[in-house]
Amino acid sequence: MYRVLDEVSLLRASLNGEVEAWGEMVCRYKQAVFGLCLGFLRNRADAEDITHDAFIRAYENLRRYRLERKFSTWLFTIAANLCRNRLRYRRYHPVFEPPDAAEGGVDPAAAVAREDRQLRVKKALDRLPPGYRMPLVLRYYNDLSYRDIAETLSLPEGTIKTRIHRGKLILKEEMERDGVIHHERG
Repeated sequence: MYRVLDEVSLLRASLNGEVEAWGEMVCRYKQAVFGLCLGFLRNRADAEDITHDAFIRAYENLRRYRLERKFSTWLFTIAANLCRNRLRYRRYHPVFEPPDAAEGGVDPAAAVAREDRQLRVKKALDRLPPGYRMPLVLRYYNDLSYRDIAETLSLPEGTIKTRIHRGKLILKEEMERDGVIHHERG
């Protein structure tokens, strides 16, 4: 029923207590919020917790949301702030992260090669300082505009453009060093 409604209508219905409308908003954004949280936290369990908490926090504060603002940016800002809080907490309370279970595939050799490459890219990305990693994650995993990233991270848009450019250069160097990509000499 709600899939055809625009976001503003869904948000207005949510403000009027229509739980199904809020459920539709959660369905529309849960993967993007989870991807953002996973990029920040690099831990699946924490990312799932913070994703859940972000939607609760957004619902509790929905009356403060201004309908003229882009909802995704507002929601991502909430999630990013919760992630920052979790990272601060983690600094003093380290956690153990078990390896993810391998997923089956049609061609086991191709699946292993793909997983290996993805893991190596992820490791290179994880080594980037958060100031470079988060803009890259928001841009390339969450497909946010520079303006939305700037608003989400509370930084000027020019800073975001610079960090994405420098982050890509650093990431390329890391991936060359790891043998994920090979430097072509001209």
